Amino acid sequence: MTNFDVVIIGGGPAGYVAAIRAAKNGKKTALVESDYLGGTCLNRGCIPSKTLLRHTEIIEDIKKADDWGIKVSDLYFSLEDMISRKDKVIETLRMGINQLLKSGDISVYNGMASVETNKQINIKKADNDTLTLFGDKILIATGSTPVIPPIEGVNTVDYHTTDTIFHITEIPESILIIGGGVIGVEMANILSSLNTEVTIVEMSGRVIPSEDKDASKALLKSLKKKGIKILLKHQVRSMSEKNGVKKINLSSQKGENKQVETSEVLIAVGRRPNLSAVDSLQLNKNGSFIAVNEQLETSIDGIYSAGDVIGGLQLAHVASEEGLTAVENMDGKKKNINYQWMPRCIYTKPEIASVGYNEQELIDRNMDYRAGKYDLSGNGKALAMGETEGFIKVLIDSNYGEILGVTMVGSHVTEMIGQSASYMQLEGTVDELASLTQAHPSISEGLMEIANALIDKGIHVN
Repeated sequence: MTNFDVVIIGGGPAGYVAAIRAAKNGKKTALVESDYLGGTCLNRGCIPSKTLLRHTEIIEDIKKADDWGIKVSDLYFSLEDMISRKDKVIETLRMGINQLLKSGDISVYNGMASVETNKQINIKKADNDTLTLFGDKILIATGSTPVIPPIEGVNTVDYHTTDTIFHITEIPESILIIGGGVIGVEMANILSSLNTEVTIVEMSGRVIPSEDKDASKALLKSLKKKGIKILLKHQVRSMSEKNGVKKINLSSQKGENKQVETSEVLIAVGRRPNLSAVDSLQLNKNGSFIAVNEQLETSIDGIYSAGDVIGGLQLAHVASEEGLTAVENMDGKKKNINYQWMPRCIYTKPEIASVGYNEQELIDRNMDYRAGKYDLSGNGKALAMGETEGFIKVLIDSNYGEILGVTMVGSHVTEMIGQSASYMQLEGTVDELASLTQAHPSISEGLMEIANALIDKGIHVN
């Protein structure tokens, strides 16, 4: 048995950064991963989707180039080449993680781990050999897998999840996407740009239902403009397949029934935690997820958990922060995370980015607030780029001017939201936000404009 100060189960965004931090803190560290390093984000989520979104963004720009005096004929794109480039991007990043772990003198083991109550870790390797480690401290960062709802006939249909959709070899003629959340709308953007007929089925009354209502409305308008069919307040009741044609039976909340025929189906309704590594531990749960305290320690002393497996905001950067925080707390620190400071980004066109509360959340909490909204249709940079869809909304405390939340819809706003998150983390007020001179022309000017309007000093916004 090999002894380690810290053993980390899972090599995704939570696990591999935690391993590097633990090693830098002088701990003898081991990392166990059953698949590729980088987890879902690198291999089946963030990176492949953003790579393909960039490809389709170029396609969309070429399509509208004629309006700008740029003549382009015979537009052609190769899915094979796009997938090849996506794979190269992933492989480059995998190699980078491998090098970071190697240079950090971190022991990396490939195999399926199971943790015993005495902090023994058994690793079953691909050749069925078993290796045993012992960790004084353990971090469970085993991630999540797609949820497959119990739809009648689902097992008779060849469907996609986010684990498989990025490996398609042919552009589908049509696709029905079950779920109008972040993954669903991003994939709808990609495939519609590749001339696939896309239909989204969403149970709630709006797409991206966890985000600001105005952002949902703006995205819905954009999706429809692209020709994407949106069926809100609809649920899939059953499905079947014959000769490659999938028949999806739906019902609305009004009791109306309809059938949609499609060549492909993508199920994107959420993710469930991977818990097989801790089956024998009988850890306390928060619903189906591992329960942790503010220091990310589980119900067993010395065993911590981070990332998708504990639920909450299932985002790569949140998982990384949790992994780093857990490792610091293994040294006796009492660090915790304020999740209100965590940015949330959706990489559609236009992009959506937010941090803190949205308006509905403030209303539900009976908080006294004021809202200001800046429309990008009057922004010089947005007009120059031909990207005027969107807005910047700032929510502040009515009494003290504290920034409670920011939502942005527009081009490149995912690169801008960190500025708002920084103000909130530093307990900045709307007055301080208004006083910062933004570059001209830039989309960021909208923050300055709306902040000044909220203190009755607006120039371009009343």
